[in-house]
Order: sequence, then structure tokens, then C-alpha cells
Amino acid sequence: MFSYVARQPIFNRRQQTIGHELLFRDGECNAFPNIDANEATCRLVLENYMAIGDDRAYKGQRNFINFPQNCLVNLVPLLLPKHKVVIEILETCIPDDALFLAIKHLYNKGYIIALDDFEYDSRWQRFFRYVHIIKLDLLVLGIERACDFVRNNRHMKVKFLAEKVETYADFQTSLMAGFDLFQGYYFSRPELLKRRKVAASELTTIQLLQAISREPVNFTDIETIISSDVSLSYLLLRYVNHTNHRLIEPISSFHQALVYLGEEKLRMFVGMVATAHAALDKPKALYALSLQRAKMCEKLVDYSLLVISTEQAFLAGMFSLLDALLDSSLAELLVLLKLQPNIQAALLHRQGDLGQVLNLVDAFDKADWQQVMTECRGLGLSGRQVQDSYLQAVAWAEKCAQLDGGRK
Repeated sequence: MFSYVARQPIFNRRQQTIGHELLFRDGECNAFPNIDANEATCRLVLENYMAIGDDRAYKGQRNFINFPQNCLVNLVPLLLPKHKVVIEILETCIPDDALFLAIKHLYNKGYIIALDDFEYDSRWQRFFRYVHIIKLDLLVLGIERACDFVRNNRHMKVKFLAEKVETYADFQTSLMAGFDLFQGYYFSRPELLKRRKVAASELTTIQLLQAISREPVNFTDIETIISSDVSLSYLLLRYVNHTNHRLIEPISSFHQALVYLGEEKLRMFVGMVATAHAALDKPKALYALSLQRAKMCEKLVDYSLLVISTEQAFLAGMFSLLDALLDSSLAELLVLLKLQPNIQAALLHRQGDLGQVLNLVDAFDKADWQQVMTECRGLGLSGRQVQDSYLQAVAWAEKCAQLDGGRK
């Protein structure tokens, strides 16, 4: 399965690209689908932002993202890095007290706020001090009315963005009126991007929703659920490591990631995954094998005298098939995850003690018994310990598969 997003560039007065508006799509047709706005926003953020990081399509520029009422009131934008996004208040939002408090909070947190498809209403007056950009639709308002609004409100400490700039004449007229930013078919039509989807299974999502509903949140239960789902594990670690630049050392365990997030952001993260509810159609055998390898690595390290945490071993085993599961280069995926150097070296180059453990698991999977014995000698393990690790791993993976019986 794939995720889709259309992006349309936004230009300054010198016609330089300063960012892109991300527009949700659910297929090859480059048009907004007939789905709920909250679902669309959550799926866009999860599938096309949180899971991909700073790839070439987004690097160095801000993403303008539409947020409907419910997402704003529930402070969903807090899941995104403030220096990478512009929060657009959708034109369907009602300027009530709940929305005002949410926008004020996001403003105080350092987010850039934009009013999308704005038409004047006195109820928006109190919002203006917390808004950085006002977007005016030239087709809806008419170019004369839009330009008059800008000329009459130059005293406001905001930037005005002209939407639906269709012709050179539209651009010149709005430029002369004092618009600061521009977007429309005259410059560029939305470009459709397609990529493999990263999402949690529906059952795992339900289990997580149940877990975060308890007071207080039981982090141990949530850690158990997350560690049994490879795609959700990927999303969690990628999100925590990528959006928190103050980390001195990358976070490489689920428990550490959950504690770092805290209850509030953890609930928002899981809520985002639940609303997106786009289950990835992974082959059952490949999914089970990734779990099996994770548990086997954990058990091998537990039997050995190696100075490696069992959590790191589990993580390395689980992500060792990530490229096959997500149809992406392992090197690119690990850039997004930002794991500790020894885990990356083990996964990419089979280097270090952890790399040797993965070599042993690789050899066992291929029934290369000569290589298995060679790796055993290097790790100080017996053939019996390897066999026990394998049998325990198979039993555990089968148990996970029974719990997640809905997988295809």
C-alpha cells in the first residue's frame, strides 16, 4: 500500500520558493478525496510527514498544513517540529473560545499560524495578534476585493498570501497591492508524490488506545504492545529522535522513548495513529520473521557475556528486515530513525558485537551450519544456546501472530 500527498510551492515577492502546502490525496488522482477533514489531516501528517523526515522533497523549507477544528483544539500540531511547519487554520473552523485558546497556546509555543481562505468576520479580530499569515483566495473573493483588503490593512503585523494566482496579470496586480506571498497555477500546479505507507496494524492501534485510556498510563503495557509491531516501532523512534534536537544521545529503546514523550504527547501520538487507521498490508511470514529475529537476538545476547543491552539486540533484530517490509533502502530508513552508531553499524555493515549477533542469526536462517559454529565461537556461545534462542523466538513470534490474527 502507498501514501500520497500533493505539494504546491509558495513563493515570495522575488518568486523564490519559501515552502510548500501539503495537500492530502488517497490515490493517483490528484484531487482531494471525499473523506472527513480530521482523518485527512491525521493521515497526511502520519503517512507523509512523520514517517519520512527531511527527505529531498521537503528539506530546508516549511510545510503549510491545513488543520480542521478538532485537530487544533486537541493540539495535534504539537506533534510536529515548530521550525518545519506552518499551521493553517482551515476556513471551516469556528472562531470560538476553544479554538482561540488552542491558537494562543500554539503561538506561545513558537508555531507560525496562518488563516486559510480568510473572509473577514469580526469574531476573528482577537485572533489577529496570534496570526503570522493571512491567506486570501483571489477566485473566491475576487482580485479587487482581496487587493483592497491588503491595501486597507497594511498596518497589521502579518504577511498576506495570495491564493489561486492563475495568470501573470493576477500576480502583477496582487504584487502591486502589497501581497507578500503567492500560490497558484500561474507558478505551479500541485505535484503528486507517492511513497510506501508506514502504519500500525488495526489491532495494535486498538490495544494502544485501550492502554492510553487508563489512568495513569501504564508505560510497561504500551512498551509491550509497541515492541510487537515493527512499523509502529519505526514511527515511534523516528518521531522521538527526529523532532527533539536537544537530545545528546539518540534514543534507542522503546521504554526510554515513551518516558521521554510523557503521557500527554504519547496520547497525541497514539491518537494520530488511530485516526489515520491505515493498516499496512505486510506479508505475514515476513512480519513474523522480523519478530522472530528480534527475540532471537535478544536471547542470544542474554546467553552471552557481551556488554550489549537486550533492548538494543531486540531492536537490531526487529529492524534487520525493515527494508523488505517498507520497500525502502535500509540506509535511508536508518537516517530517519537516528539510532545509536553501534546499532546502525550492525544493521548496515554487520560490524561490532551486535553485528556478529546478526551474522549468527543470518547464518541460522540460511541453515549455514559451518558459519553458525564460526559465529558461535566468536561470541562464546554453544550450539545448544543458539537452538534454545531460536525455539523461544519462534514460540514468542507465533504467540504474537495469534494475538494479531487479523494480519493478511
